[in-house]
Amino acid sequence: MSIRNQWRRVNRAKPCPICKRPDWCLVSEDGGAAICARIESARRAGDARYLHRLRDDDFRPRHRIHFIPMMPVAPAHDLADLAAEYRRAVDPVRLNGLAAKLELSVVALDALGIGWSSAHGAWSFPMTDVTGVVRGIRLRKPDGFKFSVKGGKEGLFIPPATPIDAPLFVVEGATDAAALLDFGLVNVVGRPSCTGGIKLVVDLVKARKPRQVILVADGDEPGQRGAGNLASVLLAYASSIRLISPPRGLKDVRAWRQAGGTHAELRTLVDAAPVRKLTIRSSSTRQGR
Repeated sequence: MSIRNQWRRVNRAKPCPICKRPDWCLVSEDGGAAICARIESARRAGDARYLHRLRDDDFRPRHRIHFIPMMPVAPAHDLADLAAEYRRAVDPVRLNGLAAKLELSVVALDALGIGWSSAHGAWSFPMTDVTGVVRGIRLRKPDGFKFSVKGGKEGLFIPPATPIDAPLFVVEGATDAAALLDFGLVNVVGRPSCTGGIKLVVDLVKARKPRQVILVADGDEPGQRGAGNLASVLLAYASSIRLISPPRGLKDVRAWRQAGGTHAELRTLVDAAPVRKLTIRSSSTRQGR
């Protein structure tokens, strides 16, 4: 049975009742439950979603929950070839249309390895480890719905030939990473989600040893919490960490860029953010011991 007969996708007019965002999530047709991609619950609904009851009655889906089909399982050694195949399938005219819709540059999208999967009618972004090996492929429908090629693993969205002596900016998602590139930044990495990729970011920081790490959190509560958690972990590996968010009322970096944000404004926010450093306190010795 199709997912569309049981659940509706959220949108700007009817956002997710759990995380209040207009994308990724689903609400049941009878309004009794939501499947949220950002806020966890005790009940999983797939690899990266969570089922939430919206009423006090004991919710039971009348039918088994079915999700949008993924690609057939792709062995890890085929993912790089698949990502390259998707890149070759990109229509420049269609890509220009996407860039205009997202208000991002073609150059930034291309730097992140964007491709096109005709089998799914979706744009693709390779997810890699710190050495550039493709671990997974994120797919993005024209309406913004995101999923991944089955059989892969979460990875980072990293533009190639990135200088390692510049401050490292960490953001959530491929299009926000593209927005940072359009802000004029050069050392950029996108996490797979607001909670994912922590170990991979740690590996990247250990490998590059940037003089400063700036975490750019989404403006919502899950984004703030996820960036805060990552900052706590990175304190053990980076000498200087700052955490910033887009100006009030803007949900993420891409929205900030669309609103006319500039490199100078971003730098002002970074300079004003307090530096987070690891503090080691020794416990005092008890008297008489």
